[in-house]
Amino acid sequence: MDDINFISRLTTWSGDLSGLLWGNYITLTVLVGTGFYLTWKMRFVQLHGFRHAISLIAGKHSNPKDAGEVSHFQALSTALSATVGTGNIAGVATAISLGGPGALFWIWITAFVGMATKFTEVTLSLRYREINNGEVAGGPMYTILHGLKHRGLAITFAAFTVIASFGIGNMVQANSVVDGLGYILPNIKEYKLAIGIFMAVLVGLVILGGVKRIAKVASAIVPFMAILYITAALIVLFNHISEIPQAFITIFNYALNPWAVGGAAVGEAIRWGVARGLFSNEAGLGSSPIAHAAARTNEPVREGLVAMMEPFIDTIVICSMTGLVIIVTGVYQTTDDSLVGAALTAHAFTQTLGITGGWVVGIGLSLFAFSTIIAWSYYGDRATHFLFGHRAVLPYRIIYTLLVIAGASVPLQLVWNIADVMNILMALPNIISIVLLAGVVKKLHADYFLKLSTSQ
Repeated sequence: MDDINFISRLTTWSGDLSGLLWGNYITLTVLVGTGFYLTWKMRFVQLHGFRHAISLIAGKHSNPKDAGEVSHFQALSTALSATVGTGNIAGVATAISLGGPGALFWIWITAFVGMATKFTEVTLSLRYREINNGEVAGGPMYTILHGLKHRGLAITFAAFTVIASFGIGNMVQANSVVDGLGYILPNIKEYKLAIGIFMAVLVGLVILGGVKRIAKVASAIVPFMAILYITAALIVLFNHISEIPQAFITIFNYALNPWAVGGAAVGEAIRWGVARGLFSNEAGLGSSPIAHAAARTNEPVREGLVAMMEPFIDTIVICSMTGLVIIVTGVYQTTDDSLVGAALTAHAFTQTLGITGGWVVGIGLSLFAFSTIIAWSYYGDRATHFLFGHRAVLPYRIIYTLLVIAGASVPLQLVWNIADVMNILMALPNIISIVLLAGVVKKLHADYFLKLSTSQ
């Protein structure tokens, strides 16, 4: 009984701490403010670099002899595997149900400035990565170590990354796979252990092969799941095409017009839109630079431009699909307390697609969560390598695989809370490094685009 009470108290305490860190305006202002600062510093790179980024993803300007392990597209797919996840389905629904339709506007703002943040942190990751015998190791821990010359801060980031990988990257996502399948087959939750074992086998087969196998699987899963989800959303929106103009008016009203909806409503829209937007695209948290560090290129700016497309795809495209479906179908006005998070999104899709809508959300949630598991395994893998060396990598992968079984089988509120806290603690050293080293990126940016203009 004492153990149960201790776990209960720990869950409550960690939930309060998580809410304090994610829900206060200081954290959100620092993260978004960094994005605004970098947008100005890099001269709106998300606008003038957009077209070139697409050409890089398409395979142009690549050289197979460059250092690295995976292509630009594979690196982007691996990073998107982690960022495109439950936040796109459950996070957006939570933001709109708690912050109103205006939250979607602030999700867009977060994504726009987040593109500059991603560009900066990933460019730095390529600039300061290490390559030994063809194996790449990079990410904020190496940026902090080699760029800031601060080993203690680098170790701190890596330690938080390992802990976060077990939580939000693994156990939480394994539980989300079970939830997703539960939308399709309600009785399947009785077989949580069997599902966990099956998932662990699949995860083990992927991650034990290292980043190259992870990238191959991610580059297959990510386009498929994104196309499936976006297609279903477009069908719903097409069936409500006459309501779309009014939906945008509603979004802008709730986001910017305190005279129409009240100052408190606008404040809640900002708070929840920014918090869920940052949670979804992870701009500034320092996770995806680890995946992008493996890209095959000798030009750090090139991978920074590729990474810049992450918030655009994850948030401006996919999150917008979810948000608009919830708004045009009117389900955000529901008073049913059981319709929160992913359930609200599923309810919105079923309004037009019937039972198929539940299947889309269920399959989408399961695939999004599974892809997040394999991508975060690489983040924890590289952080473990940094902390303990190459010999610790295989034991880490084995432990990570086994924890999938636990994640599918146990209640996870405590794990959610701890993971949320770890994410913020990861962000702090990363934000310090990208702000202090922004001048390095600005010079790399200027040199790269000068070379690009003279070669054309």
